Amino acid sequence: MNKTLKYALLGVGGMLLLTLAALAYVVATFDPNAYKAQIIQLVKDKKQRTLKLDGDIKLTFFPSIGAKLGKMSLSEFNSAQPFAALDSAHVSLALLPLLSRQMVVDTVQVSGLRIELVKLKNGGLNLDDLLGKDTATPQARATTAAAPVTFDISAVNIDNAALDYRDEATGARYALDKFSLHSGRIANGVPAKVDLSAHIYSKEPKLDVQAQLKAMLTFDLDKQNYRVEGLDMQGTGAVMDVTGLNVQAHGDAAAALASHEFSAHAFTLAATGSKGMDHFDLSIKAPAFSLTQDKFSANALTLDAKLDGALGKMVANLSIPGLEGNARAFKTQPLTFNLDVQQPEQTFQVKLSTPVFGNLDVPQFNLPELRVAVHATGDKLPGKALSSEMKGSVQVDGARQSIQVTLAGGLLQSQVKARVSVNKFSDPAIRFDVDVDQLDADLYLPKKTAAAQTQASGKQAEQALDLSALKKLNVQGSLRIGSLKAANVKATQVRVDVKAQDGQLNINPLSAKLYQGSINGSLNVNAAGAMPSFSVNQNLSGVDIAPLLKDAMNFDMLEGNGNVTLNLTTQGATVSALKKAVNGNAALSLANGAVKGINLAQKLRGFGKGAQTQAANKGEKTDFSELKATFKVSNGVAHNDDLSLKSPLLRLGGVGDINIGADSINYLAKVTLAKTLEGQGGKEVVGGITVPLRLSGPYTNLQYTLEFGSLVSEVAKQKIEAKKEEVKAKLQDQLKGGLKGLLK
Repeated sequence: MNKTLKYALLGVGGMLLLTLAALAYVVATFDPNAYKAQIIQLVKDKKQRTLKLDGDIKLTFFPSIGAKLGKMSLSEFNSAQPFAALDSAHVSLALLPLLSRQMVVDTVQVSGLRIELVKLKNGGLNLDDLLGKDTATPQARATTAAAPVTFDISAVNIDNAALDYRDEATGARYALDKFSLHSGRIANGVPAKVDLSAHIYSKEPKLDVQAQLKAMLTFDLDKQNYRVEGLDMQGTGAVMDVTGLNVQAHGDAAAALASHEFSAHAFTLAATGSKGMDHFDLSIKAPAFSLTQDKFSANALTLDAKLDGALGKMVANLSIPGLEGNARAFKTQPLTFNLDVQQPEQTFQVKLSTPVFGNLDVPQFNLPELRVAVHATGDKLPGKALSSEMKGSVQVDGARQSIQVTLAGGLLQSQVKARVSVNKFSDPAIRFDVDVDQLDADLYLPKKTAAAQTQASGKQAEQALDLSALKKLNVQGSLRIGSLKAANVKATQVRVDVKAQDGQLNINPLSAKLYQGSINGSLNVNAAGAMPSFSVNQNLSGVDIAPLLKDAMNFDMLEGNGNVTLNLTTQGATVSALKKAVNGNAALSLANGAVKGINLAQKLRGFGKGAQTQAANKGEKTDFSELKATFKVSNGVAHNDDLSLKSPLLRLGGVGDINIGADSINYLAKVTLAKTLEGQGGKEVVGGITVPLRLSGPYTNLQYTLEFGSLVSEVAKQKIEAKKEEVKAKLQDQLKGGLKGLLK
């Protein structure tokens, strides 16, 4: 061997050994913990934050450069409030690859990381000072971009991390805890297994979700390509008023950012949960979807939804056989939407079909051949089945923020013509004009469930009225129905003009022909305030009152034809509260009718001693030729003191109350005989006497009490008075006879 080369190699070897020995000495003797105070002061001076290093610091220099940190924390800017903290961390870099700008990282381990992230009122974040500014020159940035740093991480393990986020401007607050991330090798072009889990929650809006994600991630930073395979994502918990939420997503996805290409394969999304008493089940399937800079396409997109709630069981399906388009326009093959509704007494099948055309530049969407077919089956339907079809179109103009809908044709047993428009999507203004020839709404209303009947009987807590939707409603339009049956009430020539805005609903006119007469008036609902309020102004003219009360309230105690006037207001959050808060006036004027439940003439013929009480008897009634009364209603109690009932036999007046809130009556009437009656055993009840009659109890169990004691005393007085007159007449006759004898 050449002596020069030999000595050179020995020299290099000696220098290398000397360097390694020096490095080993530094590692063995250097203690970074001795510099804690200087590090803390440096952070204080440079960043105006307080750094606490409660754990040990351990450094390694070969074969990798790294550090192990113990417990530490960092404060907010110029504050003692905590910003971030961790229990432990370990990161190391391979030394030799760094010389060729390759960053090879051994396992990254972080435990107990906690961060308080705040969005300030000025829009900045409480970590902006830590991020600093990009002060590099354009030449330096170009040099850096030309020689990118590649990295290779053996594994990442993050356990028990937490993040609190607060927005000072809006007051929103979200928290993430129990965060963990575990991965395999992360490097350019190498598939990496990722396993992530976290708990996310907030109070307003209500959010409490446990999320898990598993997938295989592959990326190419140079070409900006990213791919996710075998995605398995699951979230469980509660979101706002949805409880028992379970969301799952599966499939593959890819993105090429440089060429603006995106695709998904075998993607599925499923969600189940409950909202109150309603349970839902939703799924979306996209076998193939692609989006490029120029066009997009999808095949066999489907959406399935199930809902089991108060209206019955509903199953919906949306199918789009094909979708294609570009950045300007798109079209679909005729899509179909199917909805099945199953109720205890009937089922409904709704099928909607139409192609869809769209222009994304404007944007505009057009459903030019909309068909809506409805088929219903049920024992109470005419012929136990009904089928119908409506045709129309829908136009959506995104630039003008408007939707126009036109429909005409059959809707079950009805013929309908409808025009609906919506303007301004952010605060929609809805206008409508609808004509219906006939409608029996009771055919399609679901039967009351046992739970609803229990609540109605008062055995379950009463639910508050929810009028929140009315506060944002902006609706104006007219509805006309030739023949209507709803809630068992029958009417013709119905007209309802509706105006709703700023939390107020006004229906005027509310008019119809019903029960040989007519109704005309208005209804107002005010939901703008904290407590909803209602007002009713209605005039019923020439109405046959008996069938109206029977159909509307199942109240069968009054007959007659005439007029009813209502001018009432109320407010409250529940139906019972509304009944107890009714105020206003009402008037009743009927002719040629009867009060059911008691036959006063018959009771007076069979009078006895004391008081007699009986329950209302539907087989008995007291006829009248005229009945008039006015009521002053205060806090749910209707007071009357001018009742006037007239018949050839009787006159009836009185004073008392109808307690609307308690569904009861307490009324004292005075029955006056218009002429003499012949009673049992030859007794006579002479005209002109008055008998008290008390009507009391709940509507469902009214009691009639006749005070016959006063009737007996009145009859006795009449007998005594009659006897006195008889004796007086005889004495007068005898006196006249005696005088005649003396004069002879």
